[in-house]
Amino acid sequence: MQIGEVAERTGLSLRTIRYYEEVGLVVPSARSQGGFRLYTEPDVERLELIKRMKPLGFQLDEMRDLLAILDPQSGDPRLDDPAARLAEFSATAEQACEQLRTKLRLAEEFAATLRTRLRPRRTRPTAGRSTR
Repeated sequence: MQIGEVAERTGLSLRTIRYYEEVGLVVPSARSQGGFRLYTEPDVERLELIKRMKPLGFQLDEMRDLLAILDPQSGDPRLDDPAARLAEFSATAEQACEQLRTKLRLAEEFAATLRTRLRPRRTRPTAGRSTR
């Protein structure tokens, strides 16, 4: 697939995909004769993984390490104990998810407050007057 189709499938911008290539997170599997980036299904899956890491606050070097753990074919020698590192990443992800759930709950409560304020208030009838 070319980069445009990958962008459409992943919801990432062309610029973001190119940036991830530039920093070494994902590299197109090939190039066309015209020099266009060509991606495979595993490349798209890798981009989807990166996209899921981003809101959890993982830094680029952490993303590289995590991708190396999840893709043992990469053979990254920097990882001494992949299982322990994966456990660290898992704990970090769980903590970030809990923080996001808290933020979401607060945001929903605030939105509910605003919705309540938007509802028209009923006018109370004054003594002796009919509201018909």
